[in-house]
Amino acid sequence: MNSDGQYEQRVVWTVVATGIGPLLLAATREGLVNVVFHATDAVRDKALDRLGSRLGCEPVEAPGSPLLAEAIHQVEAYFAGERHDFELPLDWSLSSGFNQQVLRELAAGVPYGSVVGYGSLAGRVGQPGAAQAVGVAMGSNPLPVVVPCHRVVESDGGIGGFGGGLETKRKLLALEGILPEPLF
Repeated sequence: MNSDGQYEQRVVWTVVATGIGPLLLAATREGLVNVVFHATDAVRDKALDRLGSRLGCEPVEAPGSPLLAEAIHQVEAYFAGERHDFELPLDWSLSSGFNQQVLRELAAGVPYGSVVGYGSLAGRVGQPGAAQAVGVAMGSNPLPVVVPCHRVVESDGGIGGFGGGLETKRKLLALEGILPEPLF
């Protein structure tokens, strides 16, 4: 607590090895706040600087933190094919408005092994015709994999874009049985 009796913001992080490369997981007392793809040193450092700036505190590397323990366990189980749903407290402070509304609907309403179109997801949040805005929301998702933006595809059957790269999206969709495993 600070001198005013308020809890100070605390952000802890670690990097977890996965089948799609290293993922940075960051959490606050509220829950998992950020997941970052391809968390090599340079990507990780940039993400931590941005996270610290957005949340007003210096993220602390703490792989053994109780704030991260369940997230690490569930992410590892997901990539091992042992978990289909994430049941984690989420800190939504890096998202707001329409983007947060879309991401919450995605997390709650598009289960493992299924996909949804950008336009369909827009309709689910009462904004039919806002498919492009849904695409922007997917691109700003601070919690990819856990909030499964990889499950959002084009209505014509195209895979659509993906902040983690199309190869990563294909691997996640293959893990969930939506696409065949890549041959190479």
